[in-house]
Amino acid sequence: MKNVLITGADGFIGSHLTEKLCKEGYNITALSQYNSFNNWGWLDSINCKNEIRIISGDIRDSNFCNEMTRNIDIVFHLAALIAIPYSYIAPQSYIDTNITGTLNICQAAKNNHVKRVIHTSTSEVYGSAKYVPIDENHMLQPQSPYSASKIGADSIAMSFFSAFDLPVTILRPFNTFGPRQSARAVIPNIISQIASNEEYISIGDLSPTRDFSYVEDTCNGFYEVSKSEKTIGRTLNLGSNFEISIEDTVNKIKELMKSDKPVKIDKKRIRPKDSEVNRLFCDNSLIKNLIGFKLEHSFKDGLVKTIDWFAQEENLKKYKTSIYNI
Repeated sequence: MKNVLITGADGFIGSHLTEKLCKEGYNITALSQYNSFNNWGWLDSINCKNEIRIISGDIRDSNFCNEMTRNIDIVFHLAALIAIPYSYIAPQSYIDTNITGTLNICQAAKNNHVKRVIHTSTSEVYGSAKYVPIDENHMLQPQSPYSASKIGADSIAMSFFSAFDLPVTILRPFNTFGPRQSARAVIPNIISQIASNEEYISIGDLSPTRDFSYVEDTCNGFYEVSKSEKTIGRTLNLGSNFEISIEDTVNKIKELMKSDKPVKIDKKRIRPKDSEVNRLFCDNSLIKNLIGFKLEHSFKDGLVKTIDWFAQEENLKKYKTSIYNI
């Protein structure tokens, strides 16, 4: 049985990945960011909580990282600060967590002879597309402090492959959505406002396009990539090869939820002009050709599952839909 460490296991994708790997029979250590309330984030809600080892800590501490990677075969590194609007206000915290934290994980993995490190990137590193679909050779454009920190983290991770033969793979998901996602993200934002019977749907810029993937597909991608030695030393896009505007996404969700609520543009939700990523459209041919991976959920299928989850009162009450939190 393989021993795996999932950093950021208490988050949206991390909690789903924890469930996926638990089903596959892995021996899991799940990292939740330390807090004095002993809160394990979304790990408190998963169905296999009693089958895994949960630890609390912080990837910004190098000694802690070294200790928790002992006797680990695979590290799935998802821990990061991800809220783009907050990165405008507190950029130093993104450098400390995303870059220094990744350095600590890679150094610890090297020290402890970890067999695989799957590092999580983001499509935001590409910035607004210069051509579509976006392949892994597309230029990197730091259009927000968040994306800059992730470019730095990716570079640190790959440098450990080049300099120290650390078996690193960089997996670059495009826009993942699904149950448990923060209402700061566009799809949960729309769904939760409709489900909460808000007077209108408050949203930012409607014109950008995104490439959405359902969270179960993203987690399957992490799993399949970790099993193949062909992916070592590679950077791989993970997306749907499907592009849709935010406006059309709103309309699709309204149609599925049978809602006629009007849309109101909220200037607080609009990024600075040159920071907005206007177009994201994934070329996923490399991961398909390399390991035969493909998505199992259509955009509509994923939306239906996400809507069903948010429609449950015990889930919806966890969200403060009337408050915009960056």
